[in-house]
Amino acid sequence: MSRPRLEVVVPGDKSLTHRALMLSVLADGESRLSGLLAADDPRSTATVLRALGATIPALPDDGGEIRVRGLGLHGLRAPATELDCGNSGTTVRLMLGVLAGFDFDATLTGDDSLRSRPMRRVTGPLARMGAGFSELGPPGRLPITIRGGRLRPIRYESPTASAQVKSAILLAGLTGGVEASVHEPARSRDHTERMLRALGIGVTTHETRDGFVAQLRPAERLEPLAFRVPGDFSSAAFFIALAALAPAGGGVRLPGVGVNPGRVAMLRVLERMGAPIELTEPEERIGEPVATLRAGAAALGPVEVGGADVPALVDEIPVLAIMASRAAGTSRFTGARELRVKETDRIAAIVHGLRAVGVDAEELEDGLVVRGTDRPLRGEVVTHGDHRIAMAFGVLGALPGNDIRVDDPACVAVSFPGFWEALARAADALLA
Repeated sequence: MSRPRLEVVVPGDKSLTHRALMLSVLADGESRLSGLLAADDPRSTATVLRALGATIPALPDDGGEIRVRGLGLHGLRAPATELDCGNSGTTVRLMLGVLAGFDFDATLTGDDSLRSRPMRRVTGPLARMGAGFSELGPPGRLPITIRGGRLRPIRYESPTASAQVKSAILLAGLTGGVEASVHEPARSRDHTERMLRALGIGVTTHETRDGFVAQLRPAERLEPLAFRVPGDFSSAAFFIALAALAPAGGGVRLPGVGVNPGRVAMLRVLERMGAPIELTEPEERIGEPVATLRAGAAALGPVEVGGADVPALVDEIPVLAIMASRAAGTSRFTGARELRVKETDRIAAIVHGLRAVGVDAEELEDGLVVRGTDRPLRGEVVTHGDHRIAMAFGVLGALPGNDIRVDDPACVAVSFPGFWEALARAADALLA
């Protein structure tokens, strides 16, 4: 691969930022955190933790270090107000797990989008452990009041592979002081297991004939963290896509990006499309693999994505669909029903957006079909407030000859403040 024309430093990993904040508050002693994502979703987590008695400094825009004095596994206090999780599904679902071990009432809510998303996939297994729930809104939706306390061990057979469900159950076992195991039909992201294991908690994982199991043994304390959060692969994906689609070539270098195996299935898909990515400068941070990524222009072919691919690239399907729209042939994405209950119905949003700009796309019950074209694309895309839809179509709109507008560019602030400025700089460098 030729020398990259551009270097992009992407902001900190959102999933790891959420978990680092929660675990630093549950730890004994002072944690030192840097590289945190200073975006709306992690700020929702910090706000919720402050309402529960934690002292967390403002998240620095430059990723600088903050120090968090932990309260211990049993130190959270009953909140005086509702816990507003904003637009963050990770915040509400993981905090339901954390709060399951505390004997007080807490009511969690969020914005209109979050209040429309299903919660029983988490509250169901937590109720089996002994937590109590009152649904104050429509069935299975926020606002929800939880009262935790004395929990029972659980061996949960999850019908789907979901890192949020699995993490909520493991965190409930942590704060409730009971064993918790989750059997999934496919491997989901394992950030929670890796971080807990690195902090001295007995967490084991193993493969079975019909899936994967994660198991937590109770512990009396959690060690504090010293953690520099790596760059978010899901954010890096948009610049990988831009480099692959750039007709002028030149390539991009993305240093210090998290490459957890549960997050980088997109790289395998891109290789099948004809766009291999180089990984160099490997390192490890609290059990998380990190590397520098290098990507360049490629003649893309169609791809079939489904089954075991999907749990590890659910957040990257929007940008893969955008790449498929410029590939030579028909691409098919299946097994992605989970996309219907993200920030919006992402399957419908992607298909409607592609059709709005002139791409032949078809909606399936559990995915979509995209027929690539090299025609100029023009039109306005309705994002439904979904940051990944906005960023994906932003990349498509940056390509020469296309004229694409997104209706809500500000929604990217939940995961990538400054995205539009970074995209403009990247387009100037790669498309000149």
